[in-house]
Amino acid sequence: MKRRILSSLVLCAILASCGGEPYSDLKEFVKESNNLPHGRLPPLPDVKPYEPFPYDAYALFDPFKPRKIEPPKNGAGSGIQPNLTRRKEPLEAYPIENLRMVGTLQQNKATYALVKSPDNNLFRVKSGNYVGQNFGLVTDISESAIKLKEIIQDSGGDWTERISTMTLAEDAAK
Repeated sequence: MKRRILSSLVLCAILASCGGEPYSDLKEFVKESNNLPHGRLPPLPDVKPYEPFPYDAYALFDPFKPRKIEPPKNGAGSGIQPNLTRRKEPLEAYPIENLRMVGTLQQNKATYALVKSPDNNLFRVKSGNYVGQNFGLVTDISESAIKLKEIIQDSGGDWTERISTMTLAEDAAK
């Protein structure tokens, strides 16, 4: 019997301790934070109205569309023109930056350059051959370089000549 009374008293004490105000620590934190000094925010800047920009370049060349090389109409244009009707040579399929000169060769008093393509094919090139995608005509071959005369089209559609060189690849010289 004494045990029952003692256990009921302990149970009542435990229940009495749980009966406090709920979230009292949270309410105290909010009360303390309201007493802290408040900062002053600057006012928002004025919003300017949107002014649209007029786009008037519809008649200009679109830089995002590829251009086709067209033959001159009615003989107009400068005197420099590529021969668009001639048969393309194998090395004209590659950009000149992707081709590598790997050596030279002499046969019957003629000097040839050895050019390696990106797909590891080796080609023999002589003066008069075409190399690269800009109508590059081989004009001179030395032991260390190939000189090319390229015909390129500028933004106005006129053809101009450019001299380029393809030098001997360093790893081929070792």
